Order: sequence, then C-alpha cells, then structure tokens
Amino acid sequence: MQRREFIRTVCTGSCGIAVSGVFPGRALAADKPYEVEARYYEKLDDNWVSCQVCPRGCAVADGKKGFCRVRINRGGKYYSSVYGRACTYHVDPIEKKPLFHFMPGTTAFSIATVGCNLDCKFCQNWEISQEHPENVDAYELKPAKVVEAAKQFDAPTIAYTYTEPIVWFEYALDCVRAGHDEGLRSVMISAGYMNREPMVEVAGEMDAIKIDLKSINGDYYKDICSATLQPVLSTLATIRETGTWLEIVNLMVPTLNDSDEDVEKLCKWVKENLGSDVPVHFTRFYPTYKLKNLPPTPVVTVEKARAIALANGINYPYVGNVPSGHPGESTYCPGCGEMVIKRVGYRVLSITLKDGKCPSCGIEIPGIWS
Repeated sequence: MQRREFIRTVCTGSCGIAVSGVFPGRALAADKPYEVEARYYEKLDDNWVSCQVCPRGCAVADGKKGFCRVRINRGGKYYSSVYGRACTYHVDPIEKKPLFHFMPGTTAFSIATVGCNLDCKFCQNWEISQEHPENVDAYELKPAKVVEAAKQFDAPTIAYTYTEPIVWFEYALDCVRAGHDEGLRSVMISAGYMNREPMVEVAGEMDAIKIDLKSINGDYYKDICSATLQPVLSTLATIRETGTWLEIVNLMVPTLNDSDEDVEKLCKWVKENLGSDVPVHFTRFYPTYKLKNLPPTPVVTVEKARAIALANGINYPYVGNVPSGHPGESTYCPGCGEMVIKRVGYRVLSITLKDGKCPSCGIEIPGIWS
C-alpha cells in the first residue's frame, strides 16, 4: 500500500491567525514506530490480550492490532504504536473545534496521530483516522516538543483532535500534564466512545471536552458509525459528573438524523441528563468519504434545529458550517436576549461579558472565559 503524506503545517492566515517561526518537530519515517505499553488492557491465555479502553473490548492475538489500528499486541503485551507520532498539526481558532464557551478568541495548537475506534461514513479526516500508522508519515513530537510548539506559536491551549484521541490517550495525557506544568490548557475533541474508567481519568485531566453526539438514534450509530449509542451517552454523563467543561456537536446528515423528532429527543435528553447550559452545536454536513451520495445539509435545517433546542430549554444552541455572520454563531444571554459574544465564522468580533456575566441583566453565562 502506498504511504500517505498528510503532514499539515501551521496556519498561514486563512483563519485570521498570524503565526511565524520554525516548527521544532523532526520528520519521522513511518517504519520507525515509537511504542509505549498501552493502558487499560487484560492479559489472556496464549498471549492474547483484551483491550479495555473502549466498548469494543477487542480480543487481540499476538502480532495483531485492535479495531483502531494503532494498538498492537506484541508477545502478550499491548502497545500504543503512535506515541509521539503526530501525523498532523495546526494552529486553529478555538472556535473551530468548536468550543464557544472556552477561551473565546484564542488559539489552540492542534495535533493528531493516526487512528480511530469508529468508522463514520461521513468522516472528513478518513485519510488519517482510518489508516494504519505504517502507511502515514509523521513527525517526532514528544510531549515536551508539543508544549514547546504551542508556546512558540503563542497558543494558550493544546487540542487533541482531527482523529480520535481516545485511541492515543496515553500520548495525549502526557501532553496535557506537560502543558499544565507550563501553564497551558488542554482540550479533547472526541466521539466519546470510551469506557468509564479511562474516561474518568481523561476528563479529570482535560480543561474542556467537545463530544460529537452523532445522533440520539441507536440504529444510526450502528449503520453509519459502526458503533453503539449508549456508551456515548454514558461518556457525556461522566464528563458532566467530573465538572470538566463540556460542549456537544450534532452533525445533521440529510434523511439520516435530521428529523424534528430526533432533534427534540436529543435536546430533551441533554437537558434532563446534562442540564440546560451545555452548549449544543448543530452543524451542516457536506458530502464526503462514503456519503457522497447525499446533498449538503440545508441551512434551514440547522436553523430549525436551533429553534427546537431553544423551545426545549437548551440555553446555548448554535449553528455550524453556515455562511459567516449567521446570527446562530453568536452567544446570547438566556435571560434578556442580549448578544454577549459576536462571532463571524471563526472570528470573535466582540465580547461584552463582565466577569462572566451578562452586562445588561447580570445573569452568569457558564464557561471558561479567561
């Protein structure tokens, strides 16, 4: 199989961010793996292992990999084969994650390795999420280098994103800890398909987490994502229990998960189980990967979803992948309706919050603002 090259460079201004400098990572050949012993697995007979990171519980024979393609059994020991192997990096606006109630107007040094424990038919990063490490070139980027790079580009936050950080969480957690030692925050962008024990550990370390709640319909998870719904709902509840800042994205795919009934059911679940103040982003789908047969989501669909969310008690619903300047990109006080954060695309034009409160009526707007 031909090796893929998907190394991304730092932002050159297309997002409105000016950065400069020389990236400190060293190009690393795909056949030179860094392997560290994986966490959360059980040893079985005959050198088999059982992975305990996610609900798949992969039983892996000696020399074989789990579903995610990045965790490998070597002689009855389970290893992460992507530790320190960043296949992509970028400096992004934090709004691109999207995180709207976390350090608005700042940037995140974003990294990823190969691998994912889902196979979503709409994945926009399938070239790296669905690949094997040996087929993708990477940079040597140990945790200290990640911190160095984030500081070089004046990014106050490190983001673990683009693929599924759950399958390379050993690497991510070491980066979190190294970053915290230097005053940097960390956020995880995830599908949330993880077992409770490792999720508690991860949530306890991250400063914020964005979870893709693909649908409130279990059949959708089975047919479109090769996964199941309940573990994701459990993950959301676990994150909320830990107190880590949480935001949710629902990618609306025409004819598959965009009915008014599905939106209302999702909003009611969020309100009853997580509370009214968890931001929910309804995002437009664009044809890609295995779903090129479907049209882009009409703007009116996400607008209707936002209206349904407001009617069902969600205080901070947003729309995404819409024309820049759409009113649904901005943040409004749920008490008096005043706009407290104005956004145009990924840019924040104004923030009128005073100590995290609406300047007009004094209601606290939940989030991490500084």
